[in-house]
Amino acid sequence: MASPVSPSDHVTPKAALSDAQYAASRHAVWLSAAAIVTDQVGRVLLVKPTYREDDRWLLPGGAAEPGEHPLNACRREIAEELGLRDLALQDVLAIHSLSPHHPDIKPGMPCPGEIRYIFDGGTLTPDEVQAIRLPPKELSEFAFFETRDAVQRLLPVDGQIMLAAYRSRLGNTATAHLADGQHILDVPALDSHDVHVRYRPMWDSPLNRTPVPGQLPVQQAWAWCFVPDGRVVLVADPGPRGSLPMLPGGTVEKADATPEDTLHREAAEEAQLTLTEPVRLGWVLDETGEVYGGVGPNARLRLAARVTAIGPAAVDPATGRPFARLLATPSQAAALLGWGPPGARQAQLAVETARERWGLPAARAAAIEEIPSEGVRLS
Repeated sequence: MASPVSPSDHVTPKAALSDAQYAASRHAVWLSAAAIVTDQVGRVLLVKPTYREDDRWLLPGGAAEPGEHPLNACRREIAEELGLRDLALQDVLAIHSLSPHHPDIKPGMPCPGEIRYIFDGGTLTPDEVQAIRLPPKELSEFAFFETRDAVQRLLPVDGQIMLAAYRSRLGNTATAHLADGQHILDVPALDSHDVHVRYRPMWDSPLNRTPVPGQLPVQQAWAWCFVPDGRVVLVADPGPRGSLPMLPGGTVEKADATPEDTLHREAAEEAQLTLTEPVRLGWVLDETGEVYGGVGPNARLRLAARVTAIGPAAVDPATGRPFARLLATPSQAAALLGWGPPGARQAQLAVETARERWGLPAARAAAIEEIPSEGVRLS
C-alpha cells in the first residue's frame, strides 16, 4: 500500500545540499529593535528622520548589525540617536513580524520581511529629556506625543506596533506577539477597547488636603473605587479617536445635594457600581472652569469609595453608549490617567485610605482585565 505524499517529502534533504545552498534556502528577514520611551505624563517619544520622503516619524531604534542581538542593537541605537547611554531596557513589550508584501513597505524596496523587538525604555525624568542629543544628519527633531497623536505621525503598521507595545507595559500583560500589526494571540483588554493615555493640562496641579473653601463651588467628583482585592475600577469612554480612561464620577449637577450624591449617581450610570462610604481625599483647583463653560475658579473633588456590587453593563444615559469597565491596580490606573507623579501620589493616598478605612489589601501586580458584561459578585 502506498503511503500519502507530504509536501515536505519534496524538500531536498539537507545532506544533499552544500552548507551555502542550505543557508540560502532558509528564510531571511531583517532584524530590528526599538523602544517605548515616555515622559512623566505618559506621552511617547518619537524621532523624525531626515532621510524619509513621507514625513513619517519613528520610535527610537533601528536595524541590528550582522550577529547583533536585538537588545544590544536597541541599546546602541538609543545611544546613537538620543545620546542616552545608560537607559535601562527592562522588558520585551512586543515582537512583530512584517510580511514582505505589506502595503506599508515603500514600493520598490526589496524588503524580505522584518522581525522587530520592542523594548520598554521606561520613563525619562526632565533632566534626562534635557540631555537628549540628536545626530543632526540622521534626525531633525524629537517630541513626546499623546498616543492618539503619535499614531497619526507613524506609518499605520508602526502605529499599531507602538500601541500594542505600550499597552503591554500599561496593562502588565505578556509580551505582545504581532503579525502585520495585529495580535496573533489573545487580544488584551486595553487593545480590544482601543484605550489611550490622555494628556491632561492640569496634571501637575497639587491635591489640596484641606476642606474645600466655602466660596469655591465643586464642579467635579471623581473617585478611586476599590473592589475587595485592592484594585480599582476605571471606565473607558469610546470615541472616534479611541477610548479615554476615567475614574468613575462626573460633573456635579444642580439636582445633586452633595458631590457624594454625584459620585453615587455617575458611578451607577457609567459603570453600574454600587458604592459605600465615600471619603474625600482632597481637591484640585481649576482656575478657569473652561471645560464647564468658563464658570471661573472651582474645585475638582477626589474621593475614595468601596464597591459593594457591580451590575450588568448598561448604556450610559448621558452619552448613549456603554463604557468599557476595567479593573486595574491603582498604580496602573494612575499611569493610564496621565496624571504623572502627582497621580501616583494620589493613588498611593487612596490605597492608604482604603487600608485604614476598610482593611483592604494593596493590590498585587496583575494584568488589567475587563469586568464581565454580566457584572461581578463581590465578597
